Amino acid sequence: MIPRYARERMTAIWSPETKFRIWFEIEAHAADAMAALGVIPKSAAKTIREKGGAAKFDVARIDAIEQEVKHDGIAFLTHLAEFVGDDARFVHQGLTSSDVL
Repeated sequence: MIPRYARERMTAIWSPETKFRIWFEIEAHAADAMAALGVIPKSAAKTIREKGGAAKFDVARIDAIEQEVKHDGIAFLTHLAEFVGDDARFVHQGLTSSDVL
């Protein structure tokens, strides 16, 4: 977006913070559905939703991880795991990066 033509609320829609929050919501909904099907533990889906939902994603941290791993999705998931802990092993299960995008 060209800053002089964009209002703050519109710019926020396209911000990295919003993108990562949406990615999290997709991952959390997938975890909820997998828990309902018995693919992952319900307690894991609950932890993912609670801890990830409360997380403040650090764009600089995600960018730094991406510099190492050369993949934006893996960088996001790695950062998410820093909040979620051990149950992060169930995040993104059965998904591809394209599914999230």
